[in-house]
Formats: sequence, structure tokens, C-alpha cells
Amino acid sequence: MQIAHSQSVIGWEAAATAARAAVLHAQGLGLCINVAVVDSGGNLAAFLRMPGAYLHSIDIAIDKAYTAASFGLATSQWHAALQQHSEAVREGIVRRPRFVAFGGGLPIVEHGQRVGGIGVSGGSEEQDEACAQAGLQAIGLMS
Repeated sequence: MQIAHSQSVIGWEAAATAARAAVLHAQGLGLCINVAVVDSGGNLAAFLRMPGAYLHSIDIAIDKAYTAASFGLATSQWHAALQQHSEAVREGIVRRPRFVAFGGGLPIVEHGQRVGGIGVSGGSEEQDEACAQAGLQAIGLMS
């Protein structure tokens, strides 16, 4: 019986690099965002808040990263993904604490293994996702 299992997680250097790249992308778009990077266990690994970013977006960014890391699915894909489930699932899962079903959260996957998630909040869904994508690109990954 195997008792322990190792789990790969994003390192602090990569988490900080991804968060910084997302902020720099947002700055280029004229946005003020919050960006969070979590490890594969959903633990906060990096966070940046630009001055002027919405206060409610702090928790939204963290929860987008958490949702993406926990399911391995971009938060923008949840609307379509839920269409194949029952009404109970569609209505129930979106009411779960920390679950976000709109754009801006991306899983962080390295060599086929989920190591974390990145979440951005402060712009439109498309802008948030573009900033998150910039974070992944800065560490040599794609969504």
C-alpha cells in the first residue's frame, strides 16, 4: 500500500515571474489588475495587486487560480463544459465556495502535469485571460 505520494508544484520563482508578466501585460493594456498564482494544492504561491485594482477582484483572482488548479480547466471553459451535465450539477457547482465559471483563470501544466493555476481579475474576461496567458508565456508554458 502506498501511503505517500509526491506532487509537483510551481516554484516560487516561476510563480513570481508569471505574476509579474501578467501585471506588465495589464499595464500595457491600461488596466489595473490583481493576479494570483496557486500551486497544485490551491495554496497561494504569488500575488500582485496593482494600485487602483478593484478590491473585490483580490479574492476573485485568487479563486480563479484555485478553480483552474483544482479542475485543470480554464475558467472561461466552464460554461460550455457544464452544458453536458444535469441541471442539478449546472446550478450546484457554480454555488460552491471559491468556484469561478468565467474567464481569467488558467491551469499551469508542465510536461502534462498540473502544477498550479493563475488567476487575473480587473479587466474584461478576455483581458483577464490574456494577462494570465502572458504569465504562462513568461515561464515558457501555454494554456
